Amino acid sequence: MAYLFTSESVSEGHPDKVADQISDALLDNFLAFDPESKVACETLVTTGQVILAGEVKSNTYLDVQTIARDVVNKIGYTKGAYQFSGDSCGVISLIHEQSQDINQGVDRSTKEEQGAGDQGMMFGYATKETANYMPLALDISHKILIELAKLRREGTEISYLRPDSKSQVTIEYSDDNVPQKIVAIVVSTQHDDFDEDAPMLQKIKDDIISILIPRVKAQLPKYVQELFNDDITYHINPTGKFVIGGPHGDTGLTGRKIIVDTYGGKGAHGGGAFSGKDPSKVDRSAAYASRHIAKNLVAAGLADEVLVQVSYAIGVVEPTSILVNTYGTSHVNKTDGEIATLVASIFDMRPSAIESRLKLRNPIYSETAAYGHMGRNPETVTKVFESPYNGRIEKEVELFTWEKLDYVDNVKKAFDL
Repeated sequence: MAYLFTSESVSEGHPDKVADQISDALLDNFLAFDPESKVACETLVTTGQVILAGEVKSNTYLDVQTIARDVVNKIGYTKGAYQFSGDSCGVISLIHEQSQDINQGVDRSTKEEQGAGDQGMMFGYATKETANYMPLALDISHKILIELAKLRREGTEISYLRPDSKSQVTIEYSDDNVPQKIVAIVVSTQHDDFDEDAPMLQKIKDDIISILIPRVKAQLPKYVQELFNDDITYHINPTGKFVIGGPHGDTGLTGRKIIVDTYGGKGAHGGGAFSGKDPSKVDRSAAYASRHIAKNLVAAGLADEVLVQVSYAIGVVEPTSILVNTYGTSHVNKTDGEIATLVASIFDMRPSAIESRLKLRNPIYSETAAYGHMGRNPETVTKVFESPYNGRIEKEVELFTWEKLDYVDNVKKAFDL
């Protein structure tokens, strides 16, 4: 019998994502001026306030207030009517130095002996379902909100949008796990206030269905476009007015959208958040490395769907376990346990090796903090950082290195594919 699967996404203006973006902007600035910085920054945003907390060990000093305000303004919270603006919000910093008890387990005499920054398990997932090896429902959910943000910034076709929004996509699958059709799409978007509720709510629904959805559909490959149909149930701002939103409508915290950040409920999640953490925290770096493994395994043709789990003990160099689950879709004559053993010989999962392989000690994290950490396009960009204490630095960096298919040949050789 056919089944339904749903994933959601949230926009850059969602309060939790505002917090994530501030935390990662702080991390990027620390890494830009001191690549060996150890950072764990948390952010809370609410009406008119940004509160920064966490632990840092760094040789640089930052104007954290200005960095936080710049992020808020860039997202689009620039008006007093939003009750949260980068120019007027209060910014309180409670950041202090990292505990020496933690640091002694991470820093070692040689970089290669660096221990894991914490215990825990991390997961990576990949599927042939989409060109970027991501679950389809999540991929569409992200694209809906990316395009909605473009429409907001353009301000021509839809002029009343505010930054906060959410999306959700439900897809019907056949028994053999093939997408059949899109069943439901939910879009809730913050908007300007208006005089009459009913006409404006109808206009929002009409604009989302007739302007936004066609723009999203046009970006998708033909086989995905064919999943759109006249029977889709649309829930557009289903509660009615959505004027009060963002940090004024709901408090935001770093790390509360970990499923949106990863695989939309497919695969698995170890529970650790990403934003605000430097790569010595394996919650982040090993999750990226696990995605890198899973994506290269699927791209090499080893299996149609792969889940990778890795686990660590704090201060210990080697992972405590590596698991591979191919969900019965493997194309090689090996058990999943045998596959995992070979994978461990191909990919060095020591924390320092992950940092080096994926170039994680660079200021590359602000771009991850909205619309998903996985499934993005790897690219090289030049970023500029300015500080009243450290001057100006221009740095060329590679973004989303864990999405590169640079180990496909290694996998094929190891598994005789």
